[in-house]
Amino acid sequence: MLQFFKSSLPTRLFVLLLLLLALRLPLLWWGLPLLPSELRGLLVGERLHEGALLYRNLYDSTAPLAAALFGALDVVGSRPLWLHRGLALVLLAFQALRFNFVLNRADVHPERGYVGALTYLLLGSLTADLDILSPLLLGHTFLITALSALLPTSREGYDNRRLFRAGFLVGVAALCYLPLALFLLVGLFAVIVFAANSFRSFLLLVCGFLFPYAVVATVFLYADSLPAFVQFHLQPTLQGLANGPEGLPLGVLLRLLVLPGLLLVLSLGRSFTTSLGLVFQVKFLQLMLVWLLVAVAMGAAGRGTAPGTLVLLLPPLTYFSLFLWQKARRRWVPEVLLLLVLGAVVAVRYREALRLEAVVQIPAESRFAVRPNPTYAFLEGQRLLVLGPDQRPYLRNRPTTPYLDWRLSQVDFGQLDQYDAVFRLSRSFQPQPPRYLIDQAGLLPELQYKVPAIFGRYEPTNTPRLYRLR
Repeated sequence: MLQFFKSSLPTRLFVLLLLLLALRLPLLWWGLPLLPSELRGLLVGERLHEGALLYRNLYDSTAPLAAALFGALDVVGSRPLWLHRGLALVLLAFQALRFNFVLNRADVHPERGYVGALTYLLLGSLTADLDILSPLLLGHTFLITALSALLPTSREGYDNRRLFRAGFLVGVAALCYLPLALFLLVGLFAVIVFAANSFRSFLLLVCGFLFPYAVVATVFLYADSLPAFVQFHLQPTLQGLANGPEGLPLGVLLRLLVLPGLLLVLSLGRSFTTSLGLVFQVKFLQLMLVWLLVAVAMGAAGRGTAPGTLVLLLPPLTYFSLFLWQKARRRWVPEVLLLLVLGAVVAVRYREALRLEAVVQIPAESRFAVRPNPTYAFLEGQRLLVLGPDQRPYLRNRPTTPYLDWRLSQVDFGQLDQYDAVFRLSRSFQPQPPRYLIDQAGLLPELQYKVPAIFGRYEPTNTPRLYRLR
C-alpha cells in the first residue's frame, strides 16, 4: 500500500480520494451527531441571513470571516447542515493535498508521492470533531496555504510579495479563528532561518497580517460597530471566554489523541535518527518542530475544547510520519504499521456501529450530540429567547434577539443596575419581542421591574420557567 502511494501518478490521487470517500461517506449517510458548536454555527448563519449585523445585533464571539461564511451558506437553505458537512470534508481534503504538494515541491523529503496526504486524511478521519465546519478548520486552511509563501524559492531568499502574502493569509486565518494569530511565531522562525534581513522581513510579515484586520476594522467603523468588534471579537478571546466547552469533552479528546500521539513519538524517534542531506531539509524539520510546539501551546491555551483542535497537529504529524514510512531494512514493517493505523482509525471511528466502545474505551460522539430539551419539546418553530447557557431549545426554534452567547450577553443582563444596559435591552427587543422566553437564570422578576414595557408583557405558562408574550 505504501509503495502504491509513493508514486506521483494521477491515478494515486484518484485512489486516495476514493479511499477518503469510502471512509467518510457511510458516516455521513448514517448521520453524524450534531455537536453544540455546529448548532452555534447554524444559529449564527441564520441570524446573519435574517439581516442581523455581527457584534451589534448579535452578541457572539465567532470571528467575522467564519460568521460571514455561515451566513452565506444559510442563503442556500435554512440551517443547511449537509452543506456544512460537505464543505468541511472538502476543506480537509484540500489541506491534505495542499500540504502534500508543498512537501513534494520543496523536496523536504527524499521520497515523493501521496503518502503525506494519505496520512493527513487518515488521521483527520479519526473523530467527528473534524466533520464540523468549525472556524478553526476554516482558518487552518489559510495557514496551510500560507506555508508555501514562508519557504524561499531561490538562494537569494525571500521575495517581498511572498512574505506579505504569508502574513496576509495568517491574518485571514485569525479572522476565522483569532488564536491562530499565534502562528505568527512560526512565520517569525521561518524568517529567522530562511531570510537574510530578518527584522525587515518580519516587519513585512506583520504588515501583511495587519492588513486584513485593518480592512475589517474599517468596515465595522463605517457600520458604527467598531467598539462592538473589539468587545465581542478581540476581548473574549484574550480573556478566554471564546474557548467554551463546545467541542468534545477533554477526556474524550485525550483518548482520541492516543493514536496520533503514539504515531508522533515513533515518527520523531525515526526522524532524529535519519540523516538529512540538505541544509534546507534540516531547516524545514526545525520549522515543523516549531509548528508542533505552537500547536500544542495553542491547544493547551484553549484547554483542548475548541472544535477541530486535532487539525493543528496534522501538518507536523504528517511531515514526521514520512520518516516512519520511508524504506527500511525490513520492507514489510512500514506496510504492516500503516495497515494497523488504518485499522485503528476504522475501529475508533466506527466504534459505535461495530459496538467497540467497551474495547477502545472511548465514548461515542453521539452521546454528546445536541438533543431537544424534553421540558420544552412541544415548542417548535417559535421565536424564542433563552436567559441562560442552554441552547438546546434553539434546536427547533429561532433566536430573534442579539443575546445568543449567554456569557457575552452579561454585558447587558449582568449589569441591570446600569442605565446603558437597560436602554440596550429595551432597544434590542424592538420592534417585536420573542414569542416565548425561558428564564433559566431567574432574571425575569428584576427585568419586569426595570423594563416593564417589554418584560411586563410576559405571563407564566404551565411549564416551569417558560413565559409567553401576551
